[in-house]
Amino acid sequence: MSENHKSGFVNILGNPNVGKSTLMNALMGEKLSIVSSKAQTTRHRIMGIINGEDFQIVFSDTPGILKPLYKLQESMLNFTKSALEDADLIIYVTDIYETKEKNEEFLQKVQNTEVPVFLIINKIDLTTQEKLGELAVGWQELLPQAEIFPVSALEKFNLDNLLKSITAKLPVSPPYFPKDQVTDKSERFFVQEIIREKILMNYKKEIPYSVEVEVEEFKEEEDIIRIKSLIYVSRYTQKGIIIGHKGEALKKTATQARIDMEAFFDKKVFLEVFVKVEKDWRDKKNFLDKFGYNQ
Repeated sequence: MSENHKSGFVNILGNPNVGKSTLMNALMGEKLSIVSSKAQTTRHRIMGIINGEDFQIVFSDTPGILKPLYKLQESMLNFTKSALEDADLIIYVTDIYETKEKNEEFLQKVQNTEVPVFLIINKIDLTTQEKLGELAVGWQELLPQAEIFPVSALEKFNLDNLLKSITAKLPVSPPYFPKDQVTDKSERFFVQEIIREKILMNYKKEIPYSVEVEVEEFKEEEDIIRIKSLIYVSRYTQKGIIIGHKGEALKKTATQARIDMEAFFDKKVFLEVFVKVEKDWRDKKNFLDKFGYNQ
């Protein structure tokens, strides 16, 4: 391996809905983080690893910055705070709609960090050059040490330039992970996230935020993967909504999830989904431990 091989941890931070997960998926060239228009879509720190001949970039997608209302959200915020501490490069994502006043306390921490900061202004396909110029000036005043990159993650605009700039900032180091590895998460984790994404798409109000998914069985056979999963909800009324009239809502969600899983694993999938009530699971330490939030 080259003596000049570069490796580093590049942590993606920002508010909910600015496009952090879309950005990481676009940079990776494959979908690792689920994406929806609802806040709090990402609940964990999810690593995506890009390998080149003489570099390895370890991206970390984090939950959006929020004021916690229950223990689950405290754990989500801890993932985000820890991402400030172990980065070789911080990518702070904002968009053309966001005001600089949001999260002043958190931005202060970004301002005081010793590591390089890239400020990404996302969704620039939805604004004018003039408005973009004003935004860039405002952000430069707030984070004078940051390099600013206007991008459209959805349209993949200016991402090549961003990727080259990230690689240039990495420290000289051997790779942290095997060169054929693209994430730190298990196959079961991605099954859970795919089901949760479909719940975010198909159900309204508090339902997606009251749900967690557990994979009870994951059996890979030669020509099929057999999966049994549980959807946990906080109340009995939510169980009825998830299942729907004659089970139609659950059937629709499970079918959409299975189709995505078959594309993700490139294999036929047999998926069983059941719904279970666990009252106030979002405030129970043993359940948060079980679901990987208290790490």
